[in-house]
Amino acid sequence: MLFFRIISKKNPRDPNASAKYYALGTTSGEVGVRELADRITESSTVTSIDTLAVLEALLKVIPRELANGRIVRLGDLGTFRLTLKSEGSDQPENFNNTMIKGTKLHFRPGKLFKNVLRNIEFAKVKVNPSLS
Repeated sequence: MLFFRIISKKNPRDPNASAKYYALGTTSGEVGVRELADRITESSTVTSIDTLAVLEALLKVIPRELANGRIVRLGDLGTFRLTLKSEGSDQPENFNNTMIKGTKLHFRPGKLFKNVLRNIEFAKVKVNPSLS
């Protein structure tokens, strides 16, 4: 279940317009690599140590492959790829590497993730009025 709270936002393009209310997802904690390894172990025949070793290897291999310009496909989990952020140039011959300002990581969910995302249930967080 994904919890959310309601926030008001004004339209920056129309400062005279009244604020509208939007859902803002809230987190309920985080999960680390070791806990993921333990959870994977619970549903497989692989030991936690072996699972942790594979996850640690993925943490090294995926960025390396992305840096080499490759798309990383993890089956139904999804796809990782990098795109570039750069300044514009008036002519192609005037463009140089210093105009590249960074990279952006994109994740495109696979079938497994899409199915999970389609079936998420939402619940409004109960707010204590004395804390507002």
